[in-house]
Amino acid sequence: MEIKIELTKHPKEKPSSENLGFGQVFSDHMFMMDYTEGKGWHDPRIVPYGPILYDPALMVYHYGQAIFEGLKAYRTRDNHIVLFRPDENMKRLNQSCERLCIPKVDEEFALMAMKKLIEVDKDWVPDAPGTSLYIRPFIYATDPYLGVRPSNTYHFLIITGPVGAYYKEGLNPVKIYVESKYVRAVAGGIGAVKTAGNYAASLKAQQEAKDLGYTQVLWLDGVERKYVEEVGTMNVFFVIGNEVVTPELNGSILPGITRKSCIELLKHWGLKISERKISIQEVFEANEKGLLKEAFGTGTAAVISPIGELYWNEQRVILNGGKIGELSHRLYDELTGIQYCEKPDPFGWVVPVV
Repeated sequence: MEIKIELTKHPKEKPSSENLGFGQVFSDHMFMMDYTEGKGWHDPRIVPYGPILYDPALMVYHYGQAIFEGLKAYRTRDNHIVLFRPDENMKRLNQSCERLCIPKVDEEFALMAMKKLIEVDKDWVPDAPGTSLYIRPFIYATDPYLGVRPSNTYHFLIITGPVGAYYKEGLNPVKIYVESKYVRAVAGGIGAVKTAGNYAASLKAQQEAKDLGYTQVLWLDGVERKYVEEVGTMNVFFVIGNEVVTPELNGSILPGITRKSCIELLKHWGLKISERKISIQEVFEANEKGLLKEAFGTGTAAVISPIGELYWNEQRVILNGGKIGELSHRLYDELTGIQYCEKPDPFGWVVPVV
């Protein structure tokens, strides 16, 4: 399919690279493509970024049939623009489509469309250290119909915007509240896919944690309320003795791409990495025994986010003296070094755009 391109006649003023937030500013253009039952995906186009007029009965508003992805484009020191493992994002996008009864997209075409959009808005990719262009592909149901069934029509969009650090703490450790009351997902549900409902389910606990002074929530399993699953926007790792532990993928945990990259790096370095069930009790007991060295979250938005404090059942643990741990720092330096093409990429993770 040929991608039609309509350039904006009213380009927006770009923000300073030194004072970027996250998810607040958007580039000049967006990619759109439609799906119609019997016709398939069609009419791919890049158009000026702006509002879209929809019927109030749109199925996504009422039944939540929507999925999304998140990745970044990076400007290197020699002024090239690259992506990090975008094929994994496209693969996971289709896994989400499968779970929510949304027609799959051609992964190669979607990646080509993403590259074309970035080329059109290449001047929006910031160049300050630690900044990037955030990319949000998403698909949602567009039938104007009040009834519970998969939609017969969909829209696939990609929007982008320049971003800085996701957490205001940056690489300073964040405070995490361990949630024991609310449940986000269970095995067999939709916790393992990037769908809007997962994040809606997390808002109440996240708001209560924020009111108590905590940055994010650490979710426990939805059945026994004892096994660690993930942080609201990140997968989680613990360094216990000489072992790095991360919860195994069990159907209710998002298979993070940064998580996968960290596991592959740790194995590459010859470190002991275990994907297994780990209870919050084990984490706190490891701390009491002096074995819990550090903990950190991993995700596209924050890359590596050190955890400086865990709060659970009136118990508070301060990790590594409230400072970033050695392994957290090493992983962050290695991942960002590869992403910005400042370190060797032995895995072939970096994909050039411009």
